[in-house]
Amino acid sequence: MADETLAALRSLMASHSPPLDALVVPSEDYHQSEYVSARDKRREFVSGFSGSAGLALVLANEALLWTDGRYFLQAEKQLSNQWKLMRMGEDPAVDIWMADNLPSDAAIGVDPWCISVDTAQKWEHAFAKKQQKLIQTTKNLVDEVWSNRPPPEANPVLLHPLEFAGRSVEDKLKGLRKSLSLQFQVAWLYNVRGSDVSYNPVVHAYAIITSTAAFFYVDKRKVSSEVTSYMEKNGIEVRDYGDVSSDAALLASNQLISTSSAKETAHDILENSTGSGKTGAGHDNSAVEENKNDLIWVDPGSCCFALYTKLNPDKVFLQSSPLALAKALKNPIEIEGLKNAHIRDGAAVVQYLVWLDKQMQEIYGASGYFLDSKVHKKDHPITAKLTEVSVSDKLEEFRASKEGLSFPTISSVGPNGAIIHYSPEAETCAELDPNSMYLFDSGAQYLDGTTDITRTVHFGKPIPHEKACYTAVLKGHIGLGNARFPNGTTGHILDVLARVPLWKDGLDYRHGTGHGIGSYLNVHEGPHQISFRPAARNVPLQPSMTVTDEPGYYEDGNFGIRLENVLVVKEADTKFNFGDRGYLSFEHITWAPYQTKLMDVSLLVPEEIEWLNTYHSRCREILAPYMNNSEMEWLKKATEPIAA
Repeated sequence: MADETLAALRSLMASHSPPLDALVVPSEDYHQSEYVSARDKRREFVSGFSGSAGLALVLANEALLWTDGRYFLQAEKQLSNQWKLMRMGEDPAVDIWMADNLPSDAAIGVDPWCISVDTAQKWEHAFAKKQQKLIQTTKNLVDEVWSNRPPPEANPVLLHPLEFAGRSVEDKLKGLRKSLSLQFQVAWLYNVRGSDVSYNPVVHAYAIITSTAAFFYVDKRKVSSEVTSYMEKNGIEVRDYGDVSSDAALLASNQLISTSSAKETAHDILENSTGSGKTGAGHDNSAVEENKNDLIWVDPGSCCFALYTKLNPDKVFLQSSPLALAKALKNPIEIEGLKNAHIRDGAAVVQYLVWLDKQMQEIYGASGYFLDSKVHKKDHPITAKLTEVSVSDKLEEFRASKEGLSFPTISSVGPNGAIIHYSPEAETCAELDPNSMYLFDSGAQYLDGTTDITRTVHFGKPIPHEKACYTAVLKGHIGLGNARFPNGTTGHILDVLARVPLWKDGLDYRHGTGHGIGSYLNVHEGPHQISFRPAARNVPLQPSMTVTDEPGYYEDGNFGIRLENVLVVKEADTKFNFGDRGYLSFEHITWAPYQTKLMDVSLLVPEEIEWLNTYHSRCREILAPYMNNSEMEWLKKATEPIAA
């Protein structure tokens, strides 16, 4: 099948005008999403690689797949011999590789809806030295050969109540209009949600915002009369999804006109916008009069190249979206909701561990979560076995109040744990092994917040090396979570705090240490991050941001370890205030115990032990209302103080 797909693509490439020397197949959809719907998994269809990040490049006689360190092992397993794996960070970047290895005047095709402005411009710069050309295909060539491509779904647009959103659409639009014209962070801005993408409660939609009008581009089959009324009330005009392309061209020529009747609201917002002294892009006569520059703000990292090409580049202001930062700075209602969601989620995780501990002892003769002794192996009927999939399904059951999962659960035993974003499948997954590490990384979507937690456990007798590695990860996790740092500090600086204990023993991990997390939105949310990657230098951490703390260690062929909590950035109370900068710290909002059996306590310093004991005490207190008697007894034992 893969060979037939490549052959069909190469035939289309040869017959294209102009003929294409290469075809780029990105992971992203028309909205530059990390997770995409089934019909948008073009890169997976072409290559067979199912990881969430990567890029395929098809040439006449070669096919290459770029992905990052989270997926090296997975890609090695999933790619056929028709494909060559290119390791990001080790092999040349895709644009550099194409510039160096493709002939002069080469034509490189790409669907312009599936790459960002940033990416397209970067590639064009790399191609210039050999007069290579980036060709925008009028049709997506993968779609042309994908005969059984899943059909589009007309899932309804849902309104996100103010009791969870914490900030009205009117208020968000007022803030936005002080600085912005064209943007695409639609779900947060308009307080809507949907189910167009698995695990992410978002809607496939675009928005154009001017000083006096707001447009919502969506498949109208998804819009109920309630949503229509809501949009009209907020001065938002609903237009067909496909109209965004022609309307972007109208916007560029000052001809985009709203038929909305919400004139009074628009006038009030215009006053606030023009009074701010910042450049906005209104395109009616009054807005043009106030805004001499007439610029259109486009986020080069999230706006697709296809829409950008509809605009006059001399009239485009390319800069990161202020919406991304506004969305990342959680309001008090969002923070309270996230805390409550994580409490319920932590209770579900503890209930799962209680169940799993009992099952591992009864079925496999494991010593269990608490005893550090050898397994007394039992013979068990095949129907009673536990697999990576069956136990992850059970974990999902414990999250009874959820709206859905926030990403595919990573449930991995032994060597599979070393595959950083391992996704088990029922037909091929491993059976649980009481003599091996078990790592589970999971999360859920709740109306009041999105969750993400990772714990690593062992139900048998861990060897000293496993304990030492687990403890090094734990020390990094505590070191980052306990950090105090001045205002203006980026996640690029803080990333090292989680790695130092691992580096001491010559260990490391190939992924970032932390990402923002949404409020009943995407589990991975920017613009801030904690990472060694250069992008982590762009945005400093600020109070009310959420971020994960998730260092790990992965030993190929043996095991994987990761520990993850969600943190909220807050102001720190420090004895001094050098430079009058103000200092920040973190508040943990994830509640589930760390397995003390896996710790080498001799490697922990008194401050780390004190923190663990305090955290575990808080776990008991916070989760107690959700536990029955047997679960509470287990939790008490799991959170007993550690002796220094």
